[in-house]
Amino acid sequence: MIIALDAMGGDYAPSAIVEGAVEALNEYEDLEIILVGDERAITKELLGKQFPSLRVKINHAPEAVGMGESPMAAIRKKNSSIRKAIDLVKAGEAHAVVSAGHSGVVMALALIVLGASTGVDRPAIGALMPTFKKPFLLIDAGANVDSTPANLFQFALMGNAFAKHILGRPSPRVAILSIGEEESKGNELTKESFKLIQPAGLNFMGNIEGKDLFAGEADVVVCDGFVGNIVLKTSEGLAETVIKMLKQEIGSLPTGRLGYLFIKKALRGFKKKTDYAEYGGAPLLGINGTCIISHGRSTSKAIKNAVKIAAEFSRKKMFEIIREEINSKNAMLPLKGNTVAAG
Repeated sequence: MIIALDAMGGDYAPSAIVEGAVEALNEYEDLEIILVGDERAITKELLGKQFPSLRVKINHAPEAVGMGESPMAAIRKKNSSIRKAIDLVKAGEAHAVVSAGHSGVVMALALIVLGASTGVDRPAIGALMPTFKKPFLLIDAGANVDSTPANLFQFALMGNAFAKHILGRPSPRVAILSIGEEESKGNELTKESFKLIQPAGLNFMGNIEGKDLFAGEADVVVCDGFVGNIVLKTSEGLAETVIKMLKQEIGSLPTGRLGYLFIKKALRGFKKKTDYAEYGGAPLLGINGTCIISHGRSTSKAIKNAVKIAAEFSRKKMFEIIREEINSKNAMLPLKGNTVAAG
């Protein structure tokens, strides 16, 4: 399995990206990685590291895309590390691409170069979220600022396929994120989406409220990308804040240091469950290929896990499964619509 890895994308590139690639290569024997980016910088990072050199290649890309760069300007860079990594998938030289770079640029280029799957109006980001029980898939987590009911219908189908084949849930419970459980609750988007998803033959549990998201009752939660991205970033911030607050409160107690020793293991377990690095990255679902978008603050651990996810997606040919799922159900759609991509 060959993974094209954008070595220049992310806050800690190229060091964290290269280190993550090395960790993945040493852990998974069936992987090959093409590091795409500044050849001199990548070579420097590889010096002194132990790894199977025959399973690593460097593809020189003289340009990089900054995290604050305009997406339109970045897209015009034909020799950027993001563009060249995606081009490798298009050319069949890599099975999947992973990038922790500018997410808006990664999404746009994946759509331009690889194209949307047949029958898919808009691709969506699927993000795994921790719960009290098992992780659930949040879709869309930020690819589309505005969505139509037809889009949410397709998100539900893509999420259902993901939960079946990646999470191993034979009959995934699918829900729409709304302000109340009743079918009549919500805005026009959620109410019309409910009408489309309910008869689609999925294990549809209706609406789910924000307070119930992390109870683990749903396997797939559907929403537009604007709401989904807020949920994603709010939950990340809340998890980090809870850990800091607990440490602060424990530290303020006279017996705090002793108490911390007793709960240190539990705190580490909580941090692991809520750490984005454990999930590696979020797949862009609904395109003709495998593209994993990692957090801009990705550490080497996150990159290693993102590479693992990319290999699993490609191995199971998820983009083909999603295409078949969409095409088998699209006849049920009474309407279609376009959306606006998020930056």
